[in-house]
Amino acid sequence: MEEKQEGMDPAVEKTSKTVDIYRDTWVRFLGYANEVGEAFRALVPVSFVWGTYAVATLYVSADAVDKGKKAAVAHGDNPGKTTRVAVAVVDTFVWQALASVMIPGFTINRVCAASLYILGRTTKWPLPVRKWTTTAIGLSTIPFIITPIDRSVDFLLDSSLRKVYGEGEKHK
Repeated sequence: MEEKQEGMDPAVEKTSKTVDIYRDTWVRFLGYANEVGEAFRALVPVSFVWGTYAVATLYVSADAVDKGKKAAVAHGDNPGKTTRVAVAVVDTFVWQALASVMIPGFTINRVCAASLYILGRTTKWPLPVRKWTTTAIGLSTIPFIITPIDRSVDFLLDSSLRKVYGEGEKHK
């Protein structure tokens, strides 16, 4: 019982792991804004959807800048600092742009478009019901696509861009 309580002490946990605001807090969900926008595309003005892309892009950019600042601190005045910072920013931005914005946005867009089309061809439901059903399908798809997309983007970058600048794994 004593060991369990010790392991649950927040003061002990804070010293062992630094919280990354962009990956370990609610802020992470801002990266999913465009997927939510795509799921609602059939129900809202397109300007709303583009607004969700703006939110997700701001999240991606802020995370990339944050990782650049952390790389700058980590490398101090060492030679190659500028290169290391640039690598951290580019790697984070490209990874996040692909894994948080482009691929999932496209995926949810196509899932919703296909479901709206199929519902239109196979049911006699009124259009508003088909649109709400499409939105529900899109929203429910989001949790299932995250991990496969993240792993695929890791593989893609490990097989291409990261070979150019000699990174073995994603910059953390």
